[in-house]
Amino acid sequence: MPEAEVPYVTSVVELMELLRGSRDDRALRTAALLRRSHPADKELQLAGLLQDIGQMLRPGDGARHAVLAAEAARPLLGERVARLVRLHAPAGAADGADGPDGDADAVATLRQAREAAAACGPDAGVLEDWRPLLELVAAGARRAAGNATDPLGRPRGSGLGARGAATSSRGRSP
Repeated sequence: MPEAEVPYVTSVVELMELLRGSRDDRALRTAALLRRSHPADKELQLAGLLQDIGQMLRPGDGARHAVLAAEAARPLLGERVARLVRLHAPAGAADGADGPDGDADAVATLRQAREAAAACGPDAGVLEDWRPLLELVAAGARRAAGNATDPLGRPRGSGLGARGAATSSRGRSP
């Protein structure tokens, strides 16, 4: 795979499959700790869950795993999740941990939770518990990007009805 080509995930289903390939549950424990300590910060929780996907995407590319994970998650989960994932690694401190939105505290919290999760910690639950939150944040990222889609994947306002035909203002096919 060329250096410039970064694999990315395009759906929650694809991301869940990738996460199932994890060798341990440290990321699950990190996310669980963040859920307890910062219940309102959903993006921070997901950054904890996604911290190791770069190692799964390109095994052996340890030095860049945080950057790979961030770039893989960005299209699906948005800028903030990607930034937190990228900056969670100690090398990220030199990359401007504060970022444009002042996430220095969130990055520090993420790092602390990751370290705490290394020890035997609380029950991490199961990966499937995170699917609704992944879907929620992915939907928010699509809205923020201005390309929200309906459940069938068509852009909202595209003028296509359920069978792909153009609809009139009353919602009936012409």
